[in-house]
Amino acid sequence: MAGASISVQDFVMRFGERTVVDGLSFDIAPGETFGLLGSNGSGKTTTIRALLGITTPTAGTLTIDGHPYRPAAGGIGYLPEERGLYRKESVIDVMTYFGVLRGLPRAAATGWSMDYLARVGLADRAKLRIDKLSGGQQQKVQLGITIMDRPRLLILDEPTKGLDPVNRRLLLDLVDERKADGATVVLVTHHMDEVERLCDRILLLKDGGAAAYGTVAEVQDAFGGAVAKVSLSGAVPPSDRYRLARHEGHVAYLVPRPDAAADGSDILAELVTAGVHVTGFEMRRIPLDEIFVQLYGHDAGTDAPVPARMMSSMTGSGAAA
Repeated sequence: MAGASISVQDFVMRFGERTVVDGLSFDIAPGETFGLLGSNGSGKTTTIRALLGITTPTAGTLTIDGHPYRPAAGGIGYLPEERGLYRKESVIDVMTYFGVLRGLPRAAATGWSMDYLARVGLADRAKLRIDKLSGGQQQKVQLGITIMDRPRLLILDEPTKGLDPVNRRLLLDLVDERKADGATVVLVTHHMDEVERLCDRILLLKDGGAAAYGTVAEVQDAFGGAVAKVSLSGAVPPSDRYRLARHEGHVAYLVPRPDAAADGSDILAELVTAGVHVTGFEMRRIPLDEIFVQLYGHDAGTDAPVPARMMSSMTGSGAAA
């Protein structure tokens, strides 16, 4: 991709006899939010660490703005999954320290930090030691450090880990603001609602290679396109017209068979005929979490095949398995 903010080409990473990433290629455009997704052990964090020069790739090239990572270039905010805070120091001292490291005058770093802490509900914790904070509160502090100098590239590895829904939304709003300011954002997360809300394009890793690559809609279409979201009471009867993907509480997701009506009318009719009390019915794109079930085989304990449409689109998009 011409002018790519991040370019990964033919990336291979081996640790001894174990191959963690095998021939991975993808690009991330300036200003887009890109989801790097996959199950545990699929190669996500390994790819980020190689991109940032933390580890040396076995083969391939990984560049940021056309060059291998250069710490002196600045402009990059990295939020690792593991917190890296000085636990015995106060919140405001730690934030000010990192702000100065990022090139801010001390007074500016302290002032920005106090404003940020007030916004995320931690103003009264400013003088507490980091180790007196909860895990979620520490995550807020770490995100603040990451975005303090308005980096042009944000790499966020599980940014909402340990947060309740209210604080998850707050932190995602902060990420949205950086995106609106023109930043490129790389998001690693297991929360598919975050992906659907924030990401322009996504890459799903499996066994160290690209299993799906494209916009959220392109990936959804490749894995079946539409599902029926049904609000109902009771069990979902078996049928040749659909496959039950998920049933949680009073909501079920049904994957239509290939010959089913596009509007789902035949599915609805069959449910009603079977005596199911349906209170809501809509056809919508297949949720990303259902694609995860298909891709990683969690429902059957076995790997599901990648759709041929996805494999053909990947061939022409710059991703290689």
